[in-house]
Amino acid sequence: MAATLAETASAGQMKMAESSGRGGQLAAWVTAYIGLGSNLGDRLAFLRQARFALTGQALRVTASSALYASEPVGGPVQDDYYNAVVAVTTRLSPLDLLAHCQSVEMLAGRERQQRWGARTLDLDLLLYADLELALPQLEVPHPRMHQRRFVLQPLCDLAPQLIYPRLGRALSELLVELPDTPWVRRLQSQW
Repeated sequence: MAATLAETASAGQMKMAESSGRGGQLAAWVTAYIGLGSNLGDRLAFLRQARFALTGQALRVTASSALYASEPVGGPVQDDYYNAVVAVTTRLSPLDLLAHCQSVEMLAGRERQQRWGARTLDLDLLLYADLELALPQLEVPHPRMHQRRFVLQPLCDLAPQLIYPRLGRALSELLVELPDTPWVRRLQSQW
């Protein structure tokens, strides 16, 4: 499946290039952070395949957090999640990066049947440079990331001193203020 995701990711970026004139690409590379989650099937394989598929001509993974297990938040009773965060550099616009993430989710068999329901793969655009954006289809920074240990813990592996734009506070400060429940447990540094 990894080859299929990677081949389709490259094809999707080429299709974007043909349809948007400039290929959905910015003149300069920017740093963004993407949250990864899975609680159906081979969770680790889905996260690895997603990380692989997040590399293409206008998108590169530059760092990965440790791998975490976490208790589900909201929604129906379901299995525990595996979570991680990747740092990427990209020339894709925020909306094109979102579209790319959604295509990777679909290739992993993601079905959007119930809000906060179980999923093979969930990719969330957490931060995009220092941009603040509020559109019907995308809000950056992610609107609830500062309230979720399963997002902040792996994000702090990569950028603990990064400032959360909406509150003007370091991510590490926000993390220490979160309650210990729902639980998040570090599984392994390399995955």
